Amino acid sequence: MNPILEVKNIRKSFGNNEVLRGINFTLNQGDVLVIIGSSGSGKTTLLRCLNFLEEANEGTISVGGKVIYQAGGGKKMTDAEIRQNRLHFGLVFQSFNLFPQYNVLRNITLAPEMLELDKFKAEKGKKPSLADKKRITDEIEMHAKDLLTKVGLADKMDSYPFQLSGGQSQRVAIARALALAPDILCFDEPTSALDPELTGEVLKVIRELKNDNRTMIVVTHEMEFARGVADKVIYMADGVIEEQGTPEEVFGNPQSPKTRAFLSKSAIKG
Repeated sequence: MNPILEVKNIRKSFGNNEVLRGINFTLNQGDVLVIIGSSGSGKTTLLRCLNFLEEANEGTISVGGKVIYQAGGGKKMTDAEIRQNRLHFGLVFQSFNLFPQYNVLRNITLAPEMLELDKFKAEKGKKPSLADKKRITDEIEMHAKDLLTKVGLADKMDSYPFQLSGGQSQRVAIARALALAPDILCFDEPTSALDPELTGEVLKVIRELKNDNRTMIVVTHEMEFARGVADKVIYMADGVIEEQGTPEEVFGNPQSPKTRAFLSKSAIKG
């Protein structure tokens, strides 16, 4: 099986601080990769490089066997190329990042609508007619409503972000990421901004996405959840992958002293 994602020798520095020091891994279609590690280990920077919010100094990123990013060579990606590459990845942030001025439904439909209207113009060489625009927006709205039903928020489509709980806001953010049909859905500590009683509803949605054969990368501090949902686990420390394997291997029989020390502090034992 060819991997859906292949990451080779990703390095990233901020000034003299080398945050990622040669990251290599692959991910197969439908698998869930969970990345764990202490604060400052490079987990979020890795996700930001995959989503082109940061540009890696070295390395390559391939999706579906096609290289979409190769550092160096003197050629800088255009804004259009960056936007195109980002479509391979959806990113759910810690802090939701919903647009406060739009209701829930509009938060989900805004980006897909802009994308489809631009695509129509590029393919047809003209702006869409009112009828074309209505057809496109109606299809996107229908899909958004299906996604809201999926995350258990069909009754909140007309609500605004300030009217939602943190758990509801994060579920809207998940639906928004899904609306662009990414190849790989990424989560950066999706429950870290939530009260404990709201964490469960977000983790439940992620588990259901796994059952739908979604390919996902989840950075999390929820160790029991990680153990239960992951097909593959990466433990990062000091900008490198210290250990990787199945949940049984990493949680049940860690080989690295650093991994063992981290898991003992997290109260996860084999």
